[in-house]
Amino acid sequence: MAHRYAQIAFTDKVRQAQTAQGSRQAYARLDEGQPRHDRLGDFEAGFIAARDSFYMATVNSDGWPYVQHRGGPAGFVRVLDDSTLGFADFAGNRQYVSLGNALGDDRVSLFFMDYPNRARLKLFGRMSLVPDDDPTTLARLEDNSYRARVERGFLIRVEAFDWNCPQHITPRFTEAEWAARTHGEAGANRPDR
Repeated sequence: MAHRYAQIAFTDKVRQAQTAQGSRQAYARLDEGQPRHDRLGDFEAGFIAARDSFYMATVNSDGWPYVQHRGGPAGFVRVLDDSTLGFADFAGNRQYVSLGNALGDDRVSLFFMDYPNRARLKLFGRMSLVPDDDPTTLARLEDNSYRARVERGFLIRVEAFDWNCPQHITPRFTEAEWAARTHGEAGANRPDR
């Protein structure tokens, strides 16, 4: 199969559902051609570097999915190379659900959202801890300007990625994005002018 994301996501049951719902023929084209969407390009790397949060799903030992929001300063998820992401795991509520799940099943699914521009990057990967005896990698993931305690580092080996259509993404803005739109360069487009 050529499209790596489809290879993982389109199980036999999914293909049956696509056939029953009439969309299988449209997705059959993803089975053709050279392998793709298993290595991050410059566009994906730039998109990830601009994000200040993402959603991560893990699977527990009973098969239940768990989705968690992860946040930090823009660029806290680092693209280490075309098939590896890394991020510092900041201290939080101390439940350690994602950590425990990843120790039993390293498969993860990530959503990187750009709400203002209605864009979404989906990614499948395999997550591991930065080893304690690898301070160089952990240092690459830290951000000394962000005041949060780093508990550990995570590495994600990219298995596949895909972009979604923007059809049902509602635009949302951070305070900084809103300020830029209302007071910055976009100020000429403000409704009160």
